[in-house]
Amino acid sequence: MSNTAAASATLLINCPDRKGLVHIVTQFIYSNGGNVIDLEQHVDREDNRFFMRIEWDLSDFAIPVDALSGAFEKALANPYEMQWQLSFSDRKPRMAVFVSQHEHCLYDMLARYQSGEWDLEIPLIISNHTKMQAAAEAAGIPFYHLPVTKETKADVEAEQKALLQAHDVDFIVLARYMQILSDDFIQQFPNRVINIHHSFLPAFPGAKPYHSAYARGVKIIGATSHYVTAELDAGPIIEQDVAHVRHTDTVDDLVRKGRDVEKVVLSRAIWRHINQKVIAHNNRTVVFD
Repeated sequence: MSNTAAASATLLINCPDRKGLVHIVTQFIYSNGGNVIDLEQHVDREDNRFFMRIEWDLSDFAIPVDALSGAFEKALANPYEMQWQLSFSDRKPRMAVFVSQHEHCLYDMLARYQSGEWDLEIPLIISNHTKMQAAAEAAGIPFYHLPVTKETKADVEAEQKALLQAHDVDFIVLARYMQILSDDFIQQFPNRVINIHHSFLPAFPGAKPYHSAYARGVKIIGATSHYVTAELDAGPIIEQDVAHVRHTDTVDDLVRKGRDVEKVVLSRAIWRHINQKVIAHNNRTVVFD
């Protein structure tokens, strides 16, 4: 692969903090002919942890793209105990979507995808119901109906993983997918499964959170998008938002407002993920602008 194939490279870095890390990383790029076009960094003083997002132009970069990972690992990552992720602007992330029967998040995602707002590919949609099949086919995206029962869950997950591998998927979005993924499944996609749920958890759990919130007389409702971990709904948070509630609002109003917040929060989380804006560490995230 030649350097001209990719306009820019982006590195996400986190490591123990020490003096001079910004200089060390930028010097590596400068000394190899790169031009930094964006840089953000943060130090968590409580954990003594350094976080950085840096993007640079590859037009005149001396290290070939296919050798860059090895060169960076040898020169900086290993000596400075860095956890890191490298991406290139010419490669579109490949996102699989899991969905059940709630359509609002999927429809919003398809609109953003088809309008070109997101620079990614959606190679497949997986569902345990057929309700979204027509929407997937209208968007030209392969749809796989894989119903799940307690007895078939393990076999279905094996089939899902095979499909994800066959389609070279980078990450997964649960667009109101009403099935709990196994720990084994999640461990194969660390910080690469994004979920959305209402922010009433754990105060208003269950199948009808908006009804419970209405009965309690809440004044705000919200949604949280996070990476999925083995602990249910407790993974690193990427994005959150709220909507205000009035005493005149009915349960239907809360559901409507809640769905609006859910789809916007999920779309923001996806945008941040595909633009390499998020570093997850110790069940928290650093989210760059």
